[in-house]
Amino acid sequence: MNVFKRTSIEFVKCMNQATKSYTNRPIVTYNSAISLKNLYPNSSLKITTPKIPDQNTNGFTGFIPMEELQITFSRSSGPGGQNVNKVNTKVDIRFHLKSAKWLNEEEKQKMFETFGQRLTQDGYLIFRSDLTRSQQLNVADCLEKIRKAVRSAVEVKQEPSPESQERARRRLERASKERLLLKRQRSQIKQDRRDTIEM
Repeated sequence: MNVFKRTSIEFVKCMNQATKSYTNRPIVTYNSAISLKNLYPNSSLKITTPKIPDQNTNGFTGFIPMEELQITFSRSSGPGGQNVNKVNTKVDIRFHLKSAKWLNEEEKQKMFETFGQRLTQDGYLIFRSDLTRSQQLNVADCLEKIRKAVRSAVEVKQEPSPESQERARRRLERASKERLLLKRQRSQIKQDRRDTIEM
């Protein structure tokens, strides 16, 4: 038997013994000091899908049903290389304001008062996004724009107190006095220059 064959057979035998001894060892996992189990020891790390909020609650919950939205994609403008020419990443989301079931009548009325000039002739409200080069991220951005629009239309604006109004009036008065003083000083500097030139 030649030397090469003998060494290769011995090598295979050694490898078989090593794998047998390795498979009998218990598996040890390493957890970093900043792993989720160490950072949040009492929390459940299972990924869950959020439940649809109860529609009987008063007011807008933030949940927007996707089946009531019309989503269209188009080519985005701006820089982005060949990706701009290949992928439709710009997102237009529209919904019919009067027939939106996820808004109550009061919210619809306030949305109409706030965004009435943005409504199309058919009564659709349109939100656009080409913030990123990803369709999903642009859809998420549009949905966040819709949530912000609804919340800004629904929130009750608080009237400022008389004390804060008086404070704001004094602040404006002081700022205008300082501005006039600076203008007078600048004017005096220019007048002094003219006087020295004429002499």
